[in-house]
Amino acid sequence: MKKQTNNSIKQIIVVLFTLAVILVGGYFIIFAIIELIANPTDTIIVKEGTISQDETVTGYIIRDEVDVQGENYKNGMEQIIDEGQKVAKNEPIFRYYSQNEESVKIQIAELNEKIQVAMKENTQEGALTDTKLLDTQIEDKLKEINKLNSMQAVQESKRTLSNYVTKKAEIVGESSPKGSYLKDLINQRRELEKRLSENSEYIKSTRSGILSYKIDGLENILKTDDLTRYNKEFLESLNLKTNQIIATSTEQGKIVDNFNCYIAFTSNSKEAKEIEVGKKIKITLPSAKTVSAEVAHKIVENDEENTIIIKFIEGVEELLSYRKISFDVTWWSSSGYKVPNSAIITDNNLTYVIRTRSGYLNKILVKEGRKTDSYTVVSNYSASEIKELTIPEGTRTSIILYDEIIINPTQDMINSTK
Repeated sequence: MKKQTNNSIKQIIVVLFTLAVILVGGYFIIFAIIELIANPTDTIIVKEGTISQDETVTGYIIRDEVDVQGENYKNGMEQIIDEGQKVAKNEPIFRYYSQNEESVKIQIAELNEKIQVAMKENTQEGALTDTKLLDTQIEDKLKEINKLNSMQAVQESKRTLSNYVTKKAEIVGESSPKGSYLKDLINQRRELEKRLSENSEYIKSTRSGILSYKIDGLENILKTDDLTRYNKEFLESLNLKTNQIIATSTEQGKIVDNFNCYIAFTSNSKEAKEIEVGKKIKITLPSAKTVSAEVAHKIVENDEENTIIIKFIEGVEELLSYRKISFDVTWWSSSGYKVPNSAIITDNNLTYVIRTRSGYLNKILVKEGRKTDSYTVVSNYSASEIKELTIPEGTRTSIILYDEIIINPTQDMINSTK
């Protein structure tokens, strides 16, 4: 009985000891977690990176563009060249319908049905061999049209298809005893098509460039000949909506210079105040495409704001549907060793970081480059540059990739490196 009591006491002691270990361990775990939250990781590994100063702005698109319009614009028009395509000077780009075009087209459609019926009735065995290739070409062209998404390509394919059908009808007509009726139908259709062509007004490009049917009435207002008038007051007086798509005109088109486009925007940023005419920047268009631009003109609105007009040549066709857009400006970007600003310390107008290696702390002189609110790009001074600096003898002057540096170094840490 006594032996059982001793065993029970031992078991209780073991259980109590285990609980004590768990409690103590739990306390230290909780303490460690609290410490980690209160004092997060205080080092960072040096890596290559890029920083930039970006700004989202709203801009007005200014283009070198020329309206193209004929006399019969009220009749409606048919596009010969698609929206956004490049055209050469004097190239036919669209045509206006003739006054009686719809009724003539109905007559042509009726004749086409009669021609199809006449071909079936008059096809002879001998004609089948002669038209076999045309049948294949007609079938292939029909399949091709169903896959096209370009109006210009569809129209060209339809014209080719019509020529195939006419040629087949002529062959069938020549080989048939009753072919004169089929020939008469074909001649009637040709006369109607000729009438359509003669009565239509074809419009040609007056210059080379990009063709657009997006007309907003500002083509002769937002011109590139005088950039000085595009201040904030003038631009806002246009009362345009940002990113609104311009409607497609059924009366006219325009030719846009694809090597000459401008955007005017107003900004109160430090960079907008300091930028000079001729400086290069980057912009990101609504399509996410980044292109190079140059500051063409600058208007000082007041002590706070400046209107900047930039010029660029890439991506012009992507903006044909817009007059006012939201886009990103990258004033500058810089690459190198990217470190947090909180790792930078200054002593006698020189910049340092604190490196930790094998438990030892070293104060490393670095050359400070561009910086944002969060990061700075640093590099090493050249030997000739170091000679021009007044630094204590023995100062370390080389930071390398994958060095481990201290974030928010304390004064005790800094002092320990001296």
